[in-house]
Amino acid sequence: MTPQADPVLYSFRRCPYAMRARMALAVSGTQYELREVKLRDKPAAMLAASPKGTVPVLVLADGTVIDESLDIMRWALANRDPEGWLERDDRALVAANDGAFKHDLDRYKYPERHGSEPLVHRERGLAFLRQLDAQLAGGGQLCGEKRGLADAAIMPFVRQFAAVDREWFDQQPLAHLQLWLANHIASDLFDTIMIRQAPWSQS
Repeated sequence: MTPQADPVLYSFRRCPYAMRARMALAVSGTQYELREVKLRDKPAAMLAASPKGTVPVLVLADGTVIDESLDIMRWALANRDPEGWLERDDRALVAANDGAFKHDLDRYKYPERHGSEPLVHRERGLAFLRQLDAQLAGGGQLCGEKRGLADAAIMPFVRQFAAVDREWFDQQPLAHLQLWLANHIASDLFDTIMIRQAPWSQS
């Protein structure tokens, strides 16, 4: 009997959506084939699986395609969740991150692309960061004392926001958030999912 092939993950190392999917796959112990893609030259196999052309895309052994990062996270954790991440979810907070905060992040980071006033969107994003900081004051993570799905789902976007102007970010009175971000970035889990890999080629 032929052993079942591992799932295939099409990913881009720096994409925050792909980061959170890789974190959930890693913490769950899911074995998979990582295919790093160039976003300017997306492989035909990825586009055939998910014509919308965004990462991450997970193709299971039976051909099932999961092409939303939160769905990949929840699929992996439903199979195996050794740290209990699914118990520490905050769907409303993740939705706020993926909605209004991501909107402001894009217009703060890429004002020339969006024709936006970056400082206006930075201030709007800061309001969300203050909300996170207040929530982290309770236990150090977003849903208590241990990291969970909400932390992994939101952290890559906060990391991206902080990197736009690190000096400014470090000067903000967001001590809980800054420590939380630093600890996640310094974690073995994050190191594991950020290992550089050459782009995958079909040839």
